Order: sequence, then structure tokens, then C-alpha cells
Amino acid sequence: MNLIQTDMQGYSEMCRKNDCIPEGDYQKYEVKRGLRDLSGQGVVAGLTNISKIVAFRDGKPCDGELWYRGYKIEELVHRYVNNLYGYENLTYLLLFGELPEEAEAGKFISILEEARELPTNFTRDVIMKAPTRDIMNSMTRSILTLASYDEKSQNTDLENVLRQCLQLIAVFPMLAIYGYHAYNHYENLQSMYIHRPDPEASTAGNILRLLRPDSRYTEVEAKALDAALMLHMEHGGGNNSTFTTRVVTSSGSDTYATIAAAMSSLKGPRHGGANIKVMEMMDDLREKVRDQQDDDEIRSYLEKILDKKEFDRKGLIYGMGHAVYSLSDPRERLFKKYVQLLAKAKGREEDLELYMRVEKLAPEAIRDRFRIYKGVSPNVDFYSGFVYDMLGIPRELYTPIFAVARVAGWSAHRIEEIVGQGKIIRPAYRSIMEERQGSGDQTREG
Repeated sequence: MNLIQTDMQGYSEMCRKNDCIPEGDYQKYEVKRGLRDLSGQGVVAGLTNISKIVAFRDGKPCDGELWYRGYKIEELVHRYVNNLYGYENLTYLLLFGELPEEAEAGKFISILEEARELPTNFTRDVIMKAPTRDIMNSMTRSILTLASYDEKSQNTDLENVLRQCLQLIAVFPMLAIYGYHAYNHYENLQSMYIHRPDPEASTAGNILRLLRPDSRYTEVEAKALDAALMLHMEHGGGNNSTFTTRVVTSSGSDTYATIAAAMSSLKGPRHGGANIKVMEMMDDLREKVRDQQDDDEIRSYLEKILDKKEFDRKGLIYGMGHAVYSLSDPRERLFKKYVQLLAKAKGREEDLELYMRVEKLAPEAIRDRFRIYKGVSPNVDFYSGFVYDMLGIPRELYTPIFAVARVAGWSAHRIEEIVGQGKIIRPAYRSIMEERQGSGDQTREG
């Protein structure tokens, strides 16, 4: 162990020396780094009929649009505004390509309710045996272990994959919440309580039921969380975790390994952890801005963030801007209504006012500092952490709740990849390695 510890610095320096590729080489060889061109447009790697993102029209930035299976997200959310099962209905839409009629929706919800059950003693023997603050890792371990309980775990026939996907969609809230309770009990020394899901409750309702000691929640709370799930469940085939799903699926791998790979991608702070960074940034703002109703003082703080003098000193105002959207994120526009309703119900209007001040001032500061004129706007993560906070959801569960929503989209893309029977996804890397002559036989004897 000592050899490993003492030699790591030297090995690291060798890696930095031999693995550093000059930035200019990417332009020299016309390689689109990160599979995105210099204007931020993604390289087209495939075709999908599941969803569509629109950020430009006629070559010019426009208000963002998000479509699920031919329907604009605004229409879908408004369609289910008075229905506590919006997430379930849209899961049906993403998987099968059609909106369910009332009877079909009821049948599908019953299937998910029946599937919302873990193997006997799974919670005790798997989830509770290795508690960790990293709930995403806990969930990933549980997903891979579930394969051991499935006699057809390696079968990639469409019917079997559909069954596996539906079962994972159903139990994801349990894997997340039970994982948190194990951590909270063993690491934070808090009381342990494990509730069973309510077969009469929605996915959003069961998340709140499983999380809270008294299992109680209001309709407003359930609707707000249901809206969050609907807005996070799918976002095109190019986002990192969904692309991972398609890459692993194309290799012929099983459902459990594929979804575990997607989880590993989502947990990266560049992908699924943005809402936590927003919350931490807002905490820092409250601590350092004396008058939180003073726009000048708030803007000064935001400018210091951009100058890498405040918060995490990375120069980023979290929750602002998006890799695809420019003028606006349609999910943020829709979600804001639920944020306002929930803030009023929870008596958090002052906090909401501060968020809205930052929403107004941050784009101005970014545009002025970097001379960006295509548009900078808040994304859905700007408010999602605030909503989770008002719902009493601990920060350790923010990214897992994202995963609970997104597993529906992952499943739809896995199925589309299987039905399409495409080739294994294997992009090329251009080698710039210099060939060298050997320096003699240095084989170690022993």
C-alpha cells in the first residue's frame, strides 16, 4: 500500500506529460471535441422518434421547444395538470409512442403498481448492508444485484426487455429512498423507518410517502413533484446518460448493465448534479449578500462569481444557460408555475423573490461580461433544487430523483435501439501518436 501511495505523484506526472493533447490539434484535425462543433451544435450520431429539442429556427436562436413523441411538452403538462399520474401517462407515451386512453392508462398504472415490489429481504440484504452518502452508487449496486434475481437477466428479446424496464421504472423510487434511509440511519444516526409503497398512490406520491416519517403529503406537493418528473424524464438521444444507454444497448448488453451504465453517467456533476450546485450557490449568496433585495449588491456578487472570486471559483453561475437551448428552456418556463404555487403554499415567497432576482440579473451579468448576444436564460435546474427543498427532499436525493424520472426515457431509447437493430456504436478516434523504436529487450526476469 505504501508503494502505491508514494508512487502516485510520479505516475500522475507521467500521465499529464503523455496524455495531454494540445487544444489546437482538435481544430487542426477537424475533430469536434465532445461531439459538438465550435458553435455548440451536436454531431448527429443517430435518429430517434422519441423526442425532439428545438433551439434554432432558420439558423437563428428561438425560444426552446421540447417534444415527446410529436407532442409539445407544454401541451402534455397542461393535459395532466389535474391528473396526479402525469408521469405514468407520459411513460406510456415514451415507451409505446401513443398517449393512452383512460382505460389503457388505468391498466398500465396497475402494471407499475404490481411491479413496485423488491425481492424478499432485498432491502435488508442489499440496500442496508452497505449504506453510503452516494445514493447514486447505492442505486447502481442495487440495479446490478437485481439481475441476480432475474432468471432471464441476459435475454434481450423485446418482450423481456420491456418487462425488465417496467420493473425498474416501478422500483426506482424504492431504491432511491430506501438507500437514503439506510445512509441516514447508519451514518447520520437518525431513526430508521421503511414504508411500503401505497398501491393507490402515484410515483410522485409514493416518493413523498416513502420519504416522510408520517407518509403524509398534500395534493399540491404531489402535483409539483409529478411536474418535475414529467419535465426531467426525457431530453433527446444526445444527452450523456441517454447516449450511454444507446451505446451500451448497441453492444448487446443486458438491461441491468445498461441502466447501471446510464446511472454512472448521470451522477457526474456535469450532467445530473447541477441543481445541487444551484442550491449551494444560493446558500453562499445568502451568506455574503447583506441586502437580498438590493439588485446592485446581488449583481456585484454574481459578477464576482464570473470573475472566479466567489463561490467555487470556477466562473459559473449555476442554473444559467444550457448546452442546447439559447433563448429559453421550455421546462423552466413550465416549472415556474409550480414553483410559485408551492412557494405560496409553503410560505417561501421571500426565497422565491430572491431566485427571481437572480434569474433576472444573472443573464445580464453574463451577457455584459462575455459579450454573449445569442441569449442566456435559466434552465430547469435553476428551480428544481428549490422545489425539492420545499418538499423536504434532502440534497443527497436530488440526482437520484432525476434518475427516477429519466429511467423512463432511458428505457424508451433502449427499446428503440433494440427495435432498430442498428450497428454497434463505435466512433473513431484519430491517433496522433508518434511511432518509436524499441530500446532493446527489457523483459524482467524472475
